[in-house]
Amino acid sequence: MGSLLNKIPIRHGAQQNGIRIANAIARDVLLKTAALVHAGITTGEVDRYAAAEMKARHCKSAFLGYRKFPGHICISINEEVVHGIGGPRIIQDGDIVKIDVGIEFDGWIGDNALSVPVGNVAKETLHLLAATEESLHVAIRHARDGWMLGDLCASVEEHVIQYGYTVVREFVGHGVGRKLHEEPQVPNYGRKGERPRLKSGMTIAIEPMVNMGSGKTRVLADKWTAITQDRKPSAHYEHVVLVTDKDPEVLTFRKRMFPQGVKDLTPLPVSALL
Repeated sequence: MGSLLNKIPIRHGAQQNGIRIANAIARDVLLKTAALVHAGITTGEVDRYAAAEMKARHCKSAFLGYRKFPGHICISINEEVVHGIGGPRIIQDGDIVKIDVGIEFDGWIGDNALSVPVGNVAKETLHLLAATEESLHVAIRHARDGWMLGDLCASVEEHVIQYGYTVVREFVGHGVGRKLHEEPQVPNYGRKGERPRLKSGMTIAIEPMVNMGSGKTRVLADKWTAITQDRKPSAHYEHVVLVTDKDPEVLTFRKRMFPQGVKDLTPLPVSALL
């Protein structure tokens, strides 16, 4: 594991400031875009709106063209887990819409995601969203200098299985910096005590992807959109976190959609999260 640790970038000073700025921009684009989501709009319209928001902020999509991905953002609905592509699909009342925004600004990457409930969403689905967001913040508490990455990863699965949910294993979080995907991989499962040891200056994207039913997924014919095999709903939340010698610094900070977790399933509107 020593060789892996040597591959994990450590940033200081101006480099950290560059990552902070990029992730603040990514956060703003995500919240502006997510606030547009409503019944009757198409996923393609949402994608184009996000592109305009990026242009206004003098940044570009980190997703567009990445391994030939055709969208500016990932927009995934209901049983779609991640990597959905904007198009003619009309968002419906009762949908949950996952918006994942990655941007590049001045050579640095910003990356974050949010699941948006639309209209009259079933209570059991709101519970899934709240538990998933809750697991993200449980994991963030483990992003501390000297702590083991395995403890952080294991905390996500440990948190959601108490509700009968499963984590997706095919897709994971990752380091963030000059590239969209850097070391280390940050799965939502793991073994407690497993190295590498986190160090101050590491920047990692923590992104629980949690399913109501089976954790198994499959990719559609578009070669991108991943769905749950049993077609039950999936939730996705993501933050980029800077490990420091004090508390973790959430570079994509926003207020929690479910401030009390599963204790109160009344979500705050996206407009209240900034």
